[in-house]
Amino acid sequence: MRDFDLTPIWRSTVGFDRLVDLIDDSLRLAGEDNYPPYNIARTGEDNYRITLALAGFKPEEITVTAEQNMLTVEGRKAEKDDREYLYHGISGRPFRRHFNLADYIEVKGASFEDGLLQVDLVRELPEAMKPRRIAVKSGPSRGEPQQIEQKQAA
Repeated sequence: MRDFDLTPIWRSTVGFDRLVDLIDDSLRLAGEDNYPPYNIARTGEDNYRITLALAGFKPEEITVTAEQNMLTVEGRKAEKDDREYLYHGISGRPFRRHFNLADYIEVKGASFEDGLLQVDLVRELPEAMKPRRIAVKSGPSRGEPQQIEQKQAA
């Protein structure tokens, strides 16, 4: 992938540091290892699901950690196999996969079934951030400043 110069973005924006850093990190990591394979799906208006294919792993060999704006999934096989493989196509190597989460995205749970790890996420906006309807009243508003007449001295 080509190298992109993000300097023009830095020169013309204020307060978007985290976003520009995420773009820069994504461009830098684009050619790295893509193990294990995964899907990210939108399951509702504010619901998401990350599914990782973890064939050969057991639930106790997987760690899911949620920190502020970061989800980390790690896997490490407990013991080595004493078998002699003629062909070893199912990878069981250790991995660490990071997912950057937007503000207000919460991890609701994780499940492991049939070799697939599913992590459910939901966006929960605080009440102060949610849109609210303002009632429109007819007539003079109580909050309007009233004009006060001053009497002139004679």
